[in-house]
Amino acid sequence: MWNMNRQIRLMKEIRQQYKICRSFTTIEGHRPTIVHKQGLDILHDPWFNKGTAFSMTERDRLELRGLLPPNVMSNEQQIDRFMADLKRLEVNTTDGPSDTNSLAKWRILNRLHDRNETMYYKVLIAKIEEYAPIVYTPTVGLVCQKYSGLFRRPRGMYFSAEDRGEMMSMVYNWPADQVDMIVVTDGSRILGLGDLGVQGIGIAIGKLDLYVAAAGINPQRVLPIMIDVGTNNEALLKDPLYLGLQQHRIDGDEYIAVIDEFMEAVFTRWPHVIVQFEDFQSKWAFKLLQRYRCSYRMFNDDVQGTAGVAIAGLLGAVRAQGKPMIDFPKQKIVVAGAGSAGIGVLNAARKTMARMLGNNEQAYESAGSQFWVVDAKGLVTEERENIDEDAKPFARKTKEIGRQGLREGASLAEVVREVKPDVLLGLSAVGGLFSKEVLEALRGSTSTRPAIFAMSNPTTNAECTPEEAFSIVGDNVIFASGSPFADVDLGNGHTGHCNQGNNMYLFPGIGLGTLLSGSRIVSDGMLQAAAECLAAYMTEEEVLKGIIYPSISSIRDITKQVAAAVISEAIEEDLAEGYREMDGRELSKLNKDEILCYVENNMWNPEYPTLIYKKD
Repeated sequence: MWNMNRQIRLMKEIRQQYKICRSFTTIEGHRPTIVHKQGLDILHDPWFNKGTAFSMTERDRLELRGLLPPNVMSNEQQIDRFMADLKRLEVNTTDGPSDTNSLAKWRILNRLHDRNETMYYKVLIAKIEEYAPIVYTPTVGLVCQKYSGLFRRPRGMYFSAEDRGEMMSMVYNWPADQVDMIVVTDGSRILGLGDLGVQGIGIAIGKLDLYVAAAGINPQRVLPIMIDVGTNNEALLKDPLYLGLQQHRIDGDEYIAVIDEFMEAVFTRWPHVIVQFEDFQSKWAFKLLQRYRCSYRMFNDDVQGTAGVAIAGLLGAVRAQGKPMIDFPKQKIVVAGAGSAGIGVLNAARKTMARMLGNNEQAYESAGSQFWVVDAKGLVTEERENIDEDAKPFARKTKEIGRQGLREGASLAEVVREVKPDVLLGLSAVGGLFSKEVLEALRGSTSTRPAIFAMSNPTTNAECTPEEAFSIVGDNVIFASGSPFADVDLGNGHTGHCNQGNNMYLFPGIGLGTLLSGSRIVSDGMLQAAAECLAAYMTEEEVLKGIIYPSISSIRDITKQVAAAVISEAIEEDLAEGYREMDGRELSKLNKDEILCYVENNMWNPEYPTLIYKKD
């Protein structure tokens, strides 16, 4: 009888496990792929090419015997050969890390991408800490600057001001019937490098590489897009090798009409796609976000992604001071930069503080008093003429700053000296802005562990280096940057940790979570859940050491956790409609562990599928 009861319980467990796994089964699993090409056509197709890893049976089936060397190599052997190429490059570089070396690595990786996508992503995932700075910031900035000269093979789509009236038909030129993720830019504000016109496509390509590597979005269902509306970069307008429209940027209603037509076209063909806006100039970033966010699945990474990563870091800085995160509303924060990223962080931080203070109008008003915004003209106050509407809510009152010994247009050093902030946050795109004078002023902070966030990209635009921060402010400072820097040896066995507050911690999880939840919009709550998940990812021991962001080597797990948090919030807000076989009702029944399982099973892994040839 005992054995029979045990068998019954075991069978119930097996059925329950089968039910869960069956619900989570997707085409991201291992199953054969039908192809309609053979021979050299397969070898020239990066989506299906395996190179020397084709088995002998596949070589016969696909008419490849004799077209490849006879030795069949494993994935590991292929990666070893590729890595040997890169190592030879490093040995031949005698002047240490440089732009030239990074660009050469990018060229080698790009050539691999052109011929074998699966292996490219296998290498990228395996060496993500080493190669993320090559395919993304800071090297991607150099790639964008030189893109017209580097262009060899088209990747993505290009829509221009000359295509008005044709975009609806143009989207059908893309071969994929399903697209899950689009990253689009107009090239007007690439990183901190300014207007790079059509060459900005490089940032969209780099971002989507990270969507694949970090979030497991299937690379056959991603699409980088450039909207070319001209450029105001005079050097590009005069460059005979420039690949984009050589005309000044269109503006106003004419510009809006182009973006409207583009959005209507992509969502007509791919109704469930998620569109991430990237590196649009501040003038348009907020306007376009507000125009589309309630009607399309879209978000702006510069405004919302940067804000989320900054919020996670700010909450981590509170923890590093030995305080609970609920003390965040007490932090005094000086923000250098009032562009789209700076205002995005300010709005998100204010909302976070207000939520902790009771989430009412009084709490929101109180939270606004914790910020001092400094732009190119100095401290922003209500006396500022022609103040930007987005910055106006953060303008300090004249009487208030008078009591603090400040004035309209006060310098950054003056503001830091008088306010004695807990946090100095840089989103200015001005390299070296945190001068010796500014950092010395921060030594007067009332905080036991002041925090410096030099968040501007690429590396040359960082407001200061970690060496400058630790040597001038002191060993107890918390330091974070947007681009990677090495940790600092403080002597006596102590290390000054350089935290990289990179958007890649959040945007892949936001995109994946939105996709798998089936939410029709990306809500503020979903973004907040992502930020809080990242802030909680670090252990207490780590944050007390000044480590407020995790290692990029953990990016797949971080993304999985963030995506699960986004899904849970979408369910809580009754926005989740489900994905594929998992409808919204079934999704809402999953517990935390089951949501994590659901996410993991929907993440693409770079494994060679078995290829089956079938005639058209």
